[in-house]
Amino acid sequence: MRTSKSELVVFPNPYPERDYVITHANPEFTAVCPVTGLPDFGEITVVFVPDKLCVELKSLKFYFLGYRDRGIFYEAVVNEILEDLVTALEPRWMEITGEFSTRGGLHSNVVAKFTKSEDTMPNSERVTVKKLKKAIQ
Repeated sequence: MRTSKSELVVFPNPYPERDYVITHANPEFTAVCPVTGLPDFGEITVVFVPDKLCVELKSLKFYFLGYRDRGIFYEAVVNEILEDLVTALEPRWMEITGEFSTRGGLHSNVVAKFTKSEDTMPNSERVTVKKLKKAIQ
């Protein structure tokens, strides 16, 4: 379990009037299997349509690094990332995909989705959100 909250830095969407898709991929995601204690490797892909906010990439990188030594199941990590990022960004739509490396002969993919017009907005207490006043252009 994390001992402190992760900080996600967000900034105003420079084009909030337009629907467009942002994709962030972390091909070096690591966590720990809570049963065996062995490392789990995978790729986490974040795809979203922003509303008023976007995420600053350095803070997202450090957020992902917070899982490096943490024992957590694939299903939990993907849903937790979705809840944390939706809490921070309040996007119009978001999908998190975890493609985990083969271990023990099995390859696993986990996908979790959020749609603002259909789903209840989560309120994760695992992250703090630092809002920048303006997008740097």
